[in-house]
Amino acid sequence: MARAGNTRSIERRVRRVATRLNIHLMIGGKTDPRVRAHGGYMLRDAATMLILLGDKDYPYCADIDEVEAFLEARAGAADGP
Repeated sequence: MARAGNTRSIERRVRRVATRLNIHLMIGGKTDPRVRAHGGYMLRDAATMLILLGDKDYPYCADIDEVEAFLEARAGAADGP
């Protein structure tokens, strides 16, 4: 996806896609220096409350590009062949 607009508009667009897929976009409080370095996002399945992305090394470790790529792949899989 193109990087037109600021971070908030990108977050809104990503949140809309996530909502359609029944996924919550969670944004870290940015108190950890590791999180502040790259954004700090996690994705959580709304039905099971399991973290899908962003907790591998530390909480909120995914950046917005990783979130977009994950959601695009998930949306493509949901559309089917």
